[in-house]
Amino acid sequence: MFDKLIEVLKANPRKIVLPDGPDPRIVEAAARLKEGGFLAPVLIGTQAEFDAKAKELGYDLSGVEILDPATYEGMDEMVDTMVALRKGKMTPEECRANLQKGNYFGTMLVKMGKADALLGGATYSTADTVRPALQLIKTKPGATLVSSCFILQRGEELLAMGDCAINISYEDSVDKEGNVTQTGAQKLAEVVVETAKTAKVFGIDPKVAVLSFSTKGSGKGGTVALSREATAIAKEMAPDMAIDGEMQFDAAVSPEVGQLKFPGSPVAGYANTFVFPCIEAGNIGYKIAQRLGGFAAYGPILQGLNAPINDLSRGCNADEVYKMAIITAALA
Repeated sequence: MFDKLIEVLKANPRKIVLPDGPDPRIVEAAARLKEGGFLAPVLIGTQAEFDAKAKELGYDLSGVEILDPATYEGMDEMVDTMVALRKGKMTPEECRANLQKGNYFGTMLVKMGKADALLGGATYSTADTVRPALQLIKTKPGATLVSSCFILQRGEELLAMGDCAINISYEDSVDKEGNVTQTGAQKLAEVVVETAKTAKVFGIDPKVAVLSFSTKGSGKGGTVALSREATAIAKEMAPDMAIDGEMQFDAAVSPEVGQLKFPGSPVAGYANTFVFPCIEAGNIGYKIAQRLGGFAAYGPILQGLNAPINDLSRGCNADEVYKMAIITAALA
């Protein structure tokens, strides 16, 4: 998978912001990316900090772009742009203060076209990575929410799972008068389609199972109706994609069980892309695959934004930073 993504990046040079400062994992990953020559990292902090840390760790960062918000020549323009984007929700002074932080500064570099993508979260919380993205990058045309996907790899086998990290559940949105403006099923359907699109980026021909504890009406209650309705909406949104549900996990992956419980389904028994009806199921599901199934899990890959912004676990290692940087840049 990574060989193919690196070939994509060689043909389409990209810059990626790593906003977490001179953290040892960031320094090591940036040195590896620089050595590879297929992706240019942009680091946030002082030259002196990075020089000292690179020397301490024995890595070469010569030629890597390092930007310090305190001395950045384009700061006034960046502040003005951020004020306009926040539309009165932040004063110029508040924007300038936020832009001294790597997460906001790095996100604005992407927004202003100084970089193509951002990978943060080694020292920031998920909220502190996603919040600037929502405020400044915002959702892409046609998207109403941000979701996530994990790519799981075991040998040559690749799977996609969403949403396992962002949306806790899918409730109807209502206006001040109590009218439903977007149903929970419409939201989940959007996640279904976005997860399938992400799967395609990584070479997966998506066969999407919208999961539940019920298969084709065998159970009732809980999130069964949500998964069923979301499946119908997703099929309308993407009629050329193989999407089916609601179905149980065994029906999704076992041809014998799938065709018994859901005869004639193009997905049942052959699914490689899985969409869960709530974050609890999704988070538990991908971690079972990772810990008991022997899959490597890459993500969360954020979906629905106007530019590739991805989040690291604060418990990540340098190799995960390196690989997630490749994944993130390949989405640009």
